[in-house]
Amino acid sequence: MKKIQILGTGCAKCRKLAENTRQAADRIGLEYEMEKVTDINDIMKFGLMATPGLAVNGTLVLSGKVPSPAELEKLLG
Repeated sequence: MKKIQILGTGCAKCRKLAENTRQAADRIGLEYEMEKVTDINDIMKFGLMATPGLAVNGTLVLSGKVPSPAELEKLLG
């Protein structure tokens, strides 16, 4: 099971990233747990400079953009 973390303060882009990530993970049949990290101090621990961000299993894999579900499938697969 993969741990997916959406890093951001809850803005529209953060919500869209969460929605697209959920769609992508469901499409590829990924077993996952999703967590939204909104505390700025916790976000900074990932070294994120531009929100939104995406971390998989504790590793930052994306920052500052909202890819399509198809692009996210490649990141998650």
